[in-house]
Amino acid sequence: MSPHVLILGGTTEARELAAALTAHPGVRVTTSLAGRVTRPGASAGEVRIGGFGGAEGLAAWLRERHVDALVDATHPFAETITANAARAAAATGVPAVVLRRPGWLPGPEDRWHQVGSLAAAADLLPGFGPRVFLTTGRMDLAAFAHLADRHFVVRSVEPPEPPMPPHTEVLLARGPFTVADETALLREYLVDVLVTKDSGGEATSAKLTAARRLRLPVVVVRRPPLPDGVSTVSDVAGALERLGFTPR
Repeated sequence: MSPHVLILGGTTEARELAAALTAHPGVRVTTSLAGRVTRPGASAGEVRIGGFGGAEGLAAWLRERHVDALVDATHPFAETITANAARAAAATGVPAVVLRRPGWLPGPEDRWHQVGSLAAAADLLPGFGPRVFLTTGRMDLAAFAHLADRHFVVRSVEPPEPPMPPHTEVLLARGPFTVADETALLREYLVDVLVTKDSGGEATSAKLTAARRLRLPVVVVRRPPLPDGVSTVSDVAGALERLGFTPR
């Protein structure tokens, strides 16, 4: 029987892994997407949309579809699905690995303020200027909704979901972004402070370089911890190796 690999996707790495696996004859690849983005990037192999119904539902799906390996290549802040994947893999005995791109690291000229949550990020903002460039994602604005004395410039791929701060300007855009574009944006909107999550990768890192060059403070929300005992790799090559495939 052909090996069946389930990828929990939604990231560039997930799409790259699906393409690499389908290049191996006889390998069946299914990429599962949460369905929160209406126009996700195309993935090689089969694609399913929607949740599984928690860890138990995912475990049942793994058994019913005869999955041989599970790769969690979701966003570093997809805490719930990562926990469910770890529990489902343990319950079924399906080999699993978490594919996480490395996080960002501050340089000596960066003015970073690292915090453990969105709420902690919101608590810091009164200490900075009133104009905030917020790039934490369209579903995370509730943590800042009480800050009526701040002006937020919010960038997301799709329109954000309420509640949101009363003074919010929305920019709809998808990365990657250049340093020149990010610098121009920060200047045009007179940004005093940037707030972002440590999603890692190069697609959206240009804003950090732009903030460094403009000497702007950056509030960075640290990633949630991974479940105990999970196996991790930092790139597609590592995932292929862990699954027993060589790049083609």
